[in-house]
Amino acid sequence: MPLDLSVLNFIFLKLFMFTAPDTITTENAHLVLQVGLEAISKGQIEFDFATTRKTDSAAVAMLLAWQREAKVRGVVLKFLNLPASLKSLAQLYDVAGLLSIPA
Repeated sequence: MPLDLSVLNFIFLKLFMFTAPDTITTENAHLVLQVGLEAISKGQIEFDFATTRKTDSAAVAMLLAWQREAKVRGVVLKFLNLPASLKSLAQLYDVAGLLSIPA
């Protein structure tokens, strides 16, 4: 019986959560954006920011783009371990609610 790649993809996504890089700024946000969009297209819904230490407004724009893509696909994203600096920027720009970030 041949392997069902959709099952393997599901298992992979459950075992390996998307882990954001330590820095998300205007210098690399476009790359992280693309990797995240690809992850969403493959069914990933949890994004871990535990190792992220440095962010700027480009990270907020990236999260909004991911959220927009998730909405189109009918899924809800979970942003885990967001750094305080990123939460603060989302609140400053009044988009924390759009990203499901608690006040």
